[in-house]
Amino acid sequence: MTGAIEQPGFLFTVLMFVLMIGPLVAVHEFGHYLMGRAFGTRIDSFSLGFGKRIASWTDKRGTVWQVAALPLGGYVKFAGDANAAGAGSQGLDDIPEEQRDQYFAFKPLWQRALIVVAGPLINFLFAILIFAAFLLIYGHSFRPPVVAEVMPDSAAAEAGLQSGDRIIAFGGREIESFQELVGEVTLNPGNSTEISYVRGDARFTAVLTPKVVTVTDAFGNEGRVGQLGVVSTQEVEERSVGPGEALVLGTEQTFRVVRSMVDLLGYLIAGDRSVKELGGPLKIAKISGEVATAGPPAFISLMALISINLGFINLLPIPMLDGGHLALYAAEGIRGRPLPEQAQQWAFMAGFALVISFMLVVTVNDLASFGVWQSALKLFG
Repeated sequence: MTGAIEQPGFLFTVLMFVLMIGPLVAVHEFGHYLMGRAFGTRIDSFSLGFGKRIASWTDKRGTVWQVAALPLGGYVKFAGDANAAGAGSQGLDDIPEEQRDQYFAFKPLWQRALIVVAGPLINFLFAILIFAAFLLIYGHSFRPPVVAEVMPDSAAAEAGLQSGDRIIAFGGREIESFQELVGEVTLNPGNSTEISYVRGDARFTAVLTPKVVTVTDAFGNEGRVGQLGVVSTQEVEERSVGPGEALVLGTEQTFRVVRSMVDLLGYLIAGDRSVKELGGPLKIAKISGEVATAGPPAFISLMALISINLGFINLLPIPMLDGGHLALYAAEGIRGRPLPEQAQQWAFMAGFALVISFMLVVTVNDLASFGVWQSALKLFG
């Protein structure tokens, strides 16, 4: 494609992917570890990656810290867990009564829940700290959501928006900057949505449908997004912020990203968006290499977004994920006792099948976005 930037090399992409995923997995698992340690839980091992062990060492508490060959995940294995996923338990009947308070399985329900939820929460905290750090370094700057120009035959033109209008809400959500408006519109291609704006002293509300457009970035990646058809004012509001405000703004930014993920999940369930739009590890690796060419700030910003993704996905109520454990604990809280061991095993087997199916889907999507299937058809067709 003319004008596209040359793709980074394979080895560079792999290295950037490891530098992206490795710290995020470490942060996530360290959340489980820290909360477990806070409640005096014995921890057998802490692993970065899966598969063959590359390096390991044992600390004074007896925890084995290891680095494994496949850097696509990791785990904390608490004493008594049957496996790294925390599915089931083993040998608990033989544990002396005076030692049971060290084992995860014997912890009160609220402590087990906090240990599990600590992983996703620390991913969100990690993103908040990154956003806050950028705000402290660069200050808070944004374009106000004021329309400078309305494009002909656009969704905005059809809704009657004019130059000078200040957009205050989109889809019932308050809009404080043009960047927020772009984020909301992008996620709603072809969806009828209510927009509110101020013209002079009067407030107006209209229903519009963002146009569905395909955009291509500098590396030739294509994406389907919504387009309103307005140009922002060139005015930029800038101010410095202190640590407290930076944390508040960082938290708000993280919340907006999570809310966008909830919206996307809802669109997928409703059939308004296609699973073909989902990406997996291969796509993350590709984007990591591409963004890294723009410099450390861009790479670290992407790391914050992926950290939020990691936290959000792990909270989904799917067995094998943290959210699946929390769902089982919720059932335990309602019943007053854990689900039968066999029921838990079946749940984890179903969760495993679902996760594997999802990984296959996103891998197929990744390969399709790389043009693998088209190349195969040309080669064998």
